[in-house]
Amino acid sequence: MPEISPQKRLLASIHDVGPGTQAAVLQLSERLERHLGGPRFAMLVVPNHWGLHPLSENRAFQARLREWSDVGIEMFVHGWFHKDGAVHQGAARFKARHMTAGEGEFLGLDEASALARMRDGKALVEDVIGRPASGFIAPAWLYGAGARSALRRAGLPIAEDHWRVWDSASERILARGPVITWASRSPTRTASSLAFAALARRILPHMPTVRVAVHPGDVTKASLLASIEATLKRFAATHTPSRYLDLCDSMAAR
Repeated sequence: MPEISPQKRLLASIHDVGPGTQAAVLQLSERLERHLGGPRFAMLVVPNHWGLHPLSENRAFQARLREWSDVGIEMFVHGWFHKDGAVHQGAARFKARHMTAGEGEFLGLDEASALARMRDGKALVEDVIGRPASGFIAPAWLYGAGARSALRRAGLPIAEDHWRVWDSASERILARGPVITWASRSPTRTASSLAFAALARRILPHMPTVRVAVHPGDVTKASLLASIEATLKRFAATHTPSRYLDLCDSMAAR
């Protein structure tokens, strides 16, 4: 078997965590715990998914989220609504249309609006879990100029996009490389995500940091769950399951 390297890290996360996705999140968390040897992953919490599932009004889910945090699962703020209400032009219009299904909430926000939602999300999530959030990750990993400026002031330590993880305040890069994720919303996107995951299992083991991100919709397709299982098994054999904040500690030790 390949030897696990303490210098190589595996970062795993469950996106779109909220009262409306609890059943799927439970399924995914059980799979991640089994492959990672415990609750060594992150959850990305949406405060009010599409305006339909407000975390602030669901005491039962607040208690569940606190339990997950108490056992060591990292918590990130993941937008506010996870819904994009902006009208885009140019490159942003292409991203909004082709990289997500109307969910790039922070792609078109100005700095003031983005900062208000980040701070409100931070306050809510931290009040629920009773400890600092690890950072902020924009829905669909899409940030406009306003969101990037706001991040430097929001007090949320870590951010990531499709290609990198960085320190929000200093913008220092903590890790590079593509995130491995899956798509369930159409047969074509499902097929392409399965193909990329298979390719990643072959070409990314040399990377010092590998990121795997799963979504509630993944539980609706057996092919996606099988690919997720294979991917977690492959990288857990060579990379140490880690916390995002470990990247900051590693950088500080250099």
